[in-house]
Amino acid sequence: MVRGGSVYIMTNKNKTTLYIGVTSDLLRRVQEHKSHHYKKSFTDQYNLEFLVYYESFSSIESAIAREKEIKKWRREKKEKLINNMNPEWKDLWEDIKHW
Repeated sequence: MVRGGSVYIMTNKNKTTLYIGVTSDLLRRVQEHKSHHYKKSFTDQYNLEFLVYYESFSSIESAIAREKEIKKWRREKKEKLINNMNPEWKDLWEDIKHW
């Protein structure tokens, strides 16, 4: 069975910190970040509750490869990626929570 996946970027309300993650269940994972499910995690410590970017893939392996690629980039390139999809850096949770 092929299982899809998503790469996503979370940030805080001041947009000062970025977190790039990968998951097979984007809705569940973003909800975990928003609720601070994993105490003392990077996203919990920096209050990264805003989903500002995501990409979906047909396989989790493709999503993992893309995550590794994006993580190597400088911040400026990551910001450009976000700006192309979400120029206002709005929280995309409202767009996906009813999938």
